Amino acid sequence: MNSTIDVLVVDDDFMVARVHRTFVERVPPFRVVGTAGTGEQAIAAVAELRPDLVLLDLYLPDLFGLDVIPRLRTAGHDCDIIVISAAREADTVRGAIRHGVVDYLLKPFDFEDLQPRLERYAARRGRLLATVVRGQADIDGLLSRGAAPAPAATLPKGLSVETADLVARALRDSDGTLSAAECATATGISRVSARRYLEHFHTTGSADVSLRYGTAGRPERRYGWQGKRDG
Repeated sequence: MNSTIDVLVVDDDFMVARVHRTFVERVPPFRVVGTAGTGEQAIAAVAELRPDLVLLDLYLPDLFGLDVIPRLRTAGHDCDIIVISAAREADTVRGAIRHGVVDYLLKPFDFEDLQPRLERYAARRGRLLATVVRGQADIDGLLSRGAAPAPAATLPKGLSVETADLVARALRDSDGTLSAAECATATGISRVSARRYLEHFHTTGSADVSLRYGTAGRPERRYGWQGKRDG
């Protein structure tokens, strides 16, 4: 049976923190033990609550999120960190990796984006806790499983290069962003298939995603080709 994984949610927007808390608590064995709205509050909360994992926003009112991490380490806290932020600058991402974060999730996102990352983290943590190191082979196995996965040379199973090219062209040629339904119409594939390709491009960093809120129901996910709207 999995032991509980205690989580601290750090975000300066209390409504966003509440949503993140709800997402986390839908994934067993995670449990949110507290929230913090500033860097100083986060440092104090880690000292008090001793969480296993911190979901760390970077744009905090008093400290940049990456500056929180070395202060936690200096104080002797070995909690893992998942960055959750709108910051997409390459220097920031590289800095997060150098600080040893276990994952980096761009805002905005929904539950389907966070869930697999939490599940991967739980599985990796379980392996680390269960491994007995008898020699170099055990260490090599831990390092290879703990490393960030390399970019896939091929598409995920069930996706074709030809259709991926169609979806990519539709994104590049669009005037703004596309929903899965609009992409399906533009490419002639089903909405479910369009969503799979769009999510693949989002996962690999080729496409941005934004959420459009309507008057009722779930927000609509809209996709744009990475960098297209920056010019």
